[in-house]
Amino acid sequence: MADSVQLLRQWTILRMLSARRHGATLKELANETCVSQKTILRDLRLMQRLAFPVTETVGAHGRKHWTMENVDGLPGLTFSLEEAAALYLGRQFLEGLAGTLFWQGAQSAFTKIRAALGEPALRHLQKLAVSFYLTSHALIDYQSRGTMIDDLMIAIEDRKLTVITYQSLRATEPVTLYDIHPYAMVHHRGALYIIAWSKDHEEIRTFKIDRIASATLHGLQFERPVDFHPAEYLAHSFGIFAGDGPPQTVRVRFVAQVVRILEEKQFHPSQRLFPQRDGHVLAEYTLSSFEEFTSWILSFGPMAEVLEPEALREALATALTKALDQYDLKSNSGSLPRAKRFHGQISRNEVE
Repeated sequence: MADSVQLLRQWTILRMLSARRHGATLKELANETCVSQKTILRDLRLMQRLAFPVTETVGAHGRKHWTMENVDGLPGLTFSLEEAAALYLGRQFLEGLAGTLFWQGAQSAFTKIRAALGEPALRHLQKLAVSFYLTSHALIDYQSRGTMIDDLMIAIEDRKLTVITYQSLRATEPVTLYDIHPYAMVHHRGALYIIAWSKDHEEIRTFKIDRIASATLHGLQFERPVDFHPAEYLAHSFGIFAGDGPPQTVRVRFVAQVVRILEEKQFHPSQRLFPQRDGHVLAEYTLSSFEEFTSWILSFGPMAEVLEPEALREALATALTKALDQYDLKSNSGSLPRAKRFHGQISRNEVE
């Protein structure tokens, strides 16, 4: 956690210096990042050792400022042919960030790589590219939200109180205004989310970027909890939504036909598999939220049975009953025993 806080502070310092023509004093940088001047000085000295173009200048009346030189790019940053080729071929993995400042920066970098490699090398890379394909289904285009995403990143870095206009999936009103303290941005399954303290809910909430209509940064700063880290916050979630209660142990029985799928992929860090003599497997998970886990279990159909906790088992039974009611065939084809409605094998593609 300490390393991530330090890196975020140093990135904030670089952005502040690059945006200010006359630079900033140690006191100004310390006040805006809420650390001591000694800490800021250590950060600046480290940046100099890493070849960032930050320098100390003496102005009128002996007042010292730190500035960033107006240079084109970072000095001494070079890539081998293999490194440049790997970065160029890996550009497709950034498709999910299209429209964000990360994507814009990457596109600029790829343009430079293309120019440096030359046509013969590019033709060779294109041949390699067709042998490796990354599907782009369900990717979200953030082109229209690029400025807003940039503002939210600034809010995270500078700890700015932010007001968002938000329409949740379950909202009864078209839009709702929330005062939030943005802590982190998360990229999950092709979508972007903001984890933030919501003053309206008095708890940490997850907001999907797609549902934020606008974001306004205010001058007031908030204090980010020193012990907050997105990886730790989401450690017991099955995706992006963390529960508000203590983690619970979930036990599931999977039939033999899907055991290999479980063995091929670690679906959650806490996943533990216990093979049974009859070919089935008992799986255990430690989770604080069942919302996303429920959808995943339902995707296995009759191939998975939750054994505990009882509350989750009952919730799944209710969901399955409602689903069966949607496919009630009595009125069209006579009575069809419910026990046979799930007859047959589940496709491998349906659960992977």
